[in-house]
Amino acid sequence: MLHIASKEFKSLFISPLGWSILAVVQFIVAYLFLSQVNLYVQFQPGLSDSPGLTEIVVLQTFNNVAIILLLVIPLLTMRMLSEEFRNKTVCLLFSAPISMTEIIIGKYLGLLGFIALLLGMIMLMPLSLLIGGVLDWGLIFSGILGLSLLLSSFAAIGLYMSSLTSYPSVAAVTAFGVLLGLWIIDWTQGTLDEKYQIVLGYISIFNHYESLLNGVFSSSDVVYYLLLIITFITLSVRQLSAYRTQY
Repeated sequence: MLHIASKEFKSLFISPLGWSILAVVQFIVAYLFLSQVNLYVQFQPGLSDSPGLTEIVVLQTFNNVAIILLLVIPLLTMRMLSEEFRNKTVCLLFSAPISMTEIIIGKYLGLLGFIALLLGMIMLMPLSLLIGGVLDWGLIFSGILGLSLLLSSFAAIGLYMSSLTSYPSVAAVTAFGVLLGLWIIDWTQGTLDEKYQIVLGYISIFNHYESLLNGVFSSSDVVYYLLLIITFITLSVRQLSAYRTQY
């Protein structure tokens, strides 16, 4: 399983895709980060009770990162299984003395390693603020926890979508559609009955992230993401097992 994870992690750097994503995401996040720093410098001195540096710059940067990676992670996951199906290399995995669960978890861990590297590079920006400011570490840790769980959920959903087709582009589009749907599912709450509003509010992947981003730690938010990850990992295992019966 760890060998598969290592192989998947390294494969992201063999092609230009991994390097391109790292470079483009860093550039976009750096631009948005500097924009928030400029906003803080312009307005903070003129406000008697202004929010701190963490709220204006760091948390807003985390929010921007979530939106950017909503678009990026489907590009990372689209080839993980669909390309194996298309090139018939999945047969090599089936012939190995490992279970379907180990294959899926190995690929998932490899993807999480890349996401962890990406987050580590992004975190250097907020940490640079320590040179001339003070940060609220409680809010930062809560925001990092929420962002990590959110991106892990994105990865699990994208991996499952990749297991449904042998066309990477289709996997990317469907993964993006599902993620976007989970993000905006509660935008129509005002037009529905209260019981439906509660259900849609709980299903919304953004609501749970927003709570953690604001420093409100709730076990229900963490459980939601863990259930989401476990559900889509399990579905991926079942889909791969069904594909194996064809051989």
